[in-house]
Amino acid sequence: MSKSEYILQVENLQTYFPVKRGRKKGFVRAVDGVTFQVRHGETVGLVGESGCGKSTIGRTIMRFNDPTGGRMLFDGEDITSCDMAPYRKRMQMVFQDPYSSLNPRMSIGEIVGEPLDIQFPKMSAKEREERIQEQIRLVGLNSEHLSRFPHEFSGGQRQRISIARAMVIKPEFMVLDEPVSALDVSIQAQIINMLMDLQEQMGLAYLFIAHDLAVVRHISQRVVVMYLGHVMEINESEDLYKRPLHPYTKALLSAIPVPDPNTSRARHREILQGDVPSPINPPKGCVFSTRCRYATEVCRSELPRTEEVTPGHWVACHRYKEIN
Repeated sequence: MSKSEYILQVENLQTYFPVKRGRKKGFVRAVDGVTFQVRHGETVGLVGESGCGKSTIGRTIMRFNDPTGGRMLFDGEDITSCDMAPYRKRMQMVFQDPYSSLNPRMSIGEIVGEPLDIQFPKMSAKEREERIQEQIRLVGLNSEHLSRFPHEFSGGQRQRISIARAMVIKPEFMVLDEPVSALDVSIQAQIINMLMDLQEQMGLAYLFIAHDLAVVRHISQRVVVMYLGHVMEINESEDLYKRPLHPYTKALLSAIPVPDPNTSRARHREILQGDVPSPINPPKGCVFSTRCRYATEVCRSELPRTEEVTPGHWVACHRYKEIN
């Protein structure tokens, strides 16, 4: 029985990386005070521009990176600094590049079976083989693929193998780090639909990291919008896409391509000026203030509080009431 309403709770998470410039020492503030939750069986999308800290959050949750500050709870248990071995059966990660995450010297059968050897060393050979065969079928491959090697497969097939490896131990929660960004659009749709089917069959919860907002809308129940290590807005997926409140969210959504040229010409585009500031020396106040056309002196001097505007809709902006 679950100990908490949430499978994952992230509270004021900070992940800094030390850097040295000559005699000066500083930090890359990759993640700087992020808070969100993931419910059992839910998909939460994590979106933002490249370099905003999305992948670092995923890797920190899995404890591949140690957090600098804050707290992470998995099913009500604090995993911020504990031994992660007991939790590896329950939480897994799928990486962006399937080729670099698969051992080229191992066959697909060995790759998919390795987590079983580590987590269930007493499993019988028959049960192990049945589990591998079942998982391979679930991701749309077949038993003849098990004797082959990663270089013999396409990008989409390699990603299916990565997903099979992560799911073979039947986890409860998965971090999906841009799992379809390197794939063709038609293959993307197949992988996304497969992930949604597997979620329904196995009751999984996903943290889905991506920069493709159309994909995130299709798969996610809630969306967390990030910029330069900070959360800008959190809301239910459909409501966020229909009624964004933060200027950054509006700019992201206005960049989504629309297939109808008449609709595309008629809609308002929010064009962002300038580049993303350095996470080594982020702006004072709101980190988005250097690119926001609504920014005032208070935006440049004070970090905005994250306010709950309506139940479940959070926004971090001093002026969201005036501009909406």
